[in-house]
Amino acid sequence: MLEPEVVIAEPQHGTTQMFTLLDAWVEKGWLRALDSALAGFFAELDPHAEPLLLLATALASHQLGHGHVCLDLEATLASPDFALSLPPEGDEAGITVLPSQLLAQVTLADWCQQLQASPLVATAQGDQTTPLVLDEQRLYLRRYWRYEQSVAQALSSRMVLVPDLPAQLSEQLEQLFPEPLVVDGVRQTDWQKLACALAVRGNFSLITGGPGTGKTTTVVRLLALLQQSAGAQTLRIRLAAPTGKAAARLTESIGAQVASLPVSDAVRATIPSEVTTLHRLLGSLPNSRHFRHHAGNLLPLDVLVVDEASMIDLEMMASLLAALPVHARLILLGDKDQLASVEAGALLGDLCRDAEIGRYDPALREWLEQVSGEALAHPALQPGTSAEHPLAQRTLMLRYSRRFGSHSGIGQLALAVNDQDAALARRILTEGRTDLHRLKLRNEQYKALDKLLLKGWGEAQGYGHYLELLQQARPPVRCEADDPAWSLWAGQVLAAFDEFRLLCAVRKGPWGVEGLNERIATLLHKRGLLPADQGWYEGRPVLVTRNDYSLGLMNGDIGIALRLPDEPGRSVLRVAFARNDGSGELKFVLPSRLSAIETVFAMTVHKSQGSEFAHTALILPDSLNPVLTKELLYTGITRARHYFSVIESRDQVFEQAIQKRVERRSGLLAGLQGEP
Repeated sequence: MLEPEVVIAEPQHGTTQMFTLLDAWVEKGWLRALDSALAGFFAELDPHAEPLLLLATALASHQLGHGHVCLDLEATLASPDFALSLPPEGDEAGITVLPSQLLAQVTLADWCQQLQASPLVATAQGDQTTPLVLDEQRLYLRRYWRYEQSVAQALSSRMVLVPDLPAQLSEQLEQLFPEPLVVDGVRQTDWQKLACALAVRGNFSLITGGPGTGKTTTVVRLLALLQQSAGAQTLRIRLAAPTGKAAARLTESIGAQVASLPVSDAVRATIPSEVTTLHRLLGSLPNSRHFRHHAGNLLPLDVLVVDEASMIDLEMMASLLAALPVHARLILLGDKDQLASVEAGALLGDLCRDAEIGRYDPALREWLEQVSGEALAHPALQPGTSAEHPLAQRTLMLRYSRRFGSHSGIGQLALAVNDQDAALARRILTEGRTDLHRLKLRNEQYKALDKLLLKGWGEAQGYGHYLELLQQARPPVRCEADDPAWSLWAGQVLAAFDEFRLLCAVRKGPWGVEGLNERIATLLHKRGLLPADQGWYEGRPVLVTRNDYSLGLMNGDIGIALRLPDEPGRSVLRVAFARNDGSGELKFVLPSRLSAIETVFAMTVHKSQGSEFAHTALILPDSLNPVLTKELLYTGITRARHYFSVIESRDQVFEQAIQKRVERRSGLLAGLQGEP
């Protein structure tokens, strides 16, 4: 294809050339067909549209596909290829016109002027209903600008609400946290206790922390504290999570936490043990983006807790806040350092921007220390004021991990990756820690990979474990179909499968989900552990990719196909799933009833969020990819409970990924009152 020379200063001539270039970028996979088509649609709406407007439209659509809420014009001009996640250099076999070359002659003032002159664009202060909105240097599709504005306005209004404080707050905190936190003989700050004290002060609070820092423990005690303070009034409390898998995990863990609370039975009874998905909480309407609960039909509750908040996208948060009564408390839990939602927005990361350094007002800090008896002390903390950093006064970061102690290789590796210290991360990975393993693939010899996938290493299991148990623990043929031995066996197989999981950074290619699922199925079939490697076969693990409320299955649920007795002398293949109600029971579904599923020996790191496995292996592609960031590595590492393996096919990809971080463009913080 010939290199198109785009002359953006001549509208009619430049428009044709601009579409030639956009189509060429689509052909190369740099843009989606949707991005170019949207620019074409806007050209039909305004036949006199400037080439820069059409370019901005295509790039704004492209940014949404990469999780950005808007197109940041200033950042794009400063570093076009990086800002747009496009190739850093041209393709000698085809196109050589890149955004950096195309925009080299453009200034921010010129671009904004051309956009403002278009009837398709309105400024944030304007009252026109246009498809595009220019807010300072940020260009939005109007729908996403409205989402962002509604979230910022709702949170700003919540942050000025100050509920009545419990009269006996100090005594109640002492009751809920009777023992001081002591680690290795040294008294430590109890951040969970501080989080409860801080959350009582407002109708909106953020509690963030890594794996094992006690987010669930904290929120259960916070709910007990709120109910004690409510006296005779029984609070309407709901618990929710973005996905079915995350909801199921919280349901499983919250029951034991409630049972151990040092409060009365009456208070325990008010804390729900069932966690629902956000879609079910709001009431999804079939074939629609809308919900049954909205600003005109509010949720009937007093307290809402949302776990795994890093997975909430901007549209869902806007819908949730619109349906939440003004008096209701909203408590968001999550790990700010994990990957953000696959949809547009990085809400928890934006909202927890100052969580690490605190930015607490001196008066708030003094009150917290007085009421809790804890020293609000940490080397990372920096001073702030409520006027300049109002969001920080609602945020607390839990800093002590009970899962990953000071001697945990997994914990230290995750910390080094999060700090973007590539040299330290490599040293931790290769110095022989008992819970860490590195596999370097050399010379196209993949026997070591097959061995790891099949048998694991040391005490860390591979996929052979669940398949051996499937065969060896199978109930005798004489067991009737309704014999509980079959459910017990199926539960053991499901638990064994969760002992190990292979995580991928990408879906396509030999190191992606699709290629590796096929490779693993073929390997297990050749070893005689699976009866087949295609279609439905016993032992096939499947991932549900779409909520199915009729079957009670949620996006992210994992089941395994098992051959079970149906009637005397006859067996049938059914897929066993754990129920999402924390009961520990199973449900069995005929394969023919499952439509939105895929084989899941390997899964993406994104899909693994909300899950954890005894042994987690992360395989890195052989070249740097835009999705490879320190957030992806951190999320993959922290899915491991006891053992973590990293599989590398080329040097330096690990280090290069650590040096990159997710930068999602939005204007959310700019819209919050007082935030700089």
